[in-house]
Amino acid sequence: MCPIIELEVERGVTALVHGQAVAIFRMDEATVYALGNHDPFARSSAQAGGIAKGIVGRRGEVPFVASPAHRHAFDLRTGRCLDDGHVAVPAYQVKVVDGVVLIGHRKGEVA
Repeated sequence: MCPIIELEVERGVTALVHGQAVAIFRMDEATVYALGNHDPFARSSAQAGGIAKGIVGRRGEVPFVASPAHRHAFDLRTGRCLDDGHVAVPAYQVKVVDGVVLIGHRKGEVA
């Protein structure tokens, strides 16, 4: 949980959420995404700082982050790798309530 104004636009930060390292990305004034901070191609979240240190961009309408180590692009909405459809990182539920970012459970998990 953190104020959205403390997050830089199109930059990632890492937070410990539910005991997991999570990469959080603010895209604009109200849109925030969260992915597991692990690059499955690097086999390490420590290498190059994990997904949070990647470059944020768009492929058409798809917001993505490119992993810093190998430049594989991950859909910020789903965690699915855009370069290899068989690979994904966890995507987390995110809400912004009264200017505060709240990270929920992994998408697809029942609370």
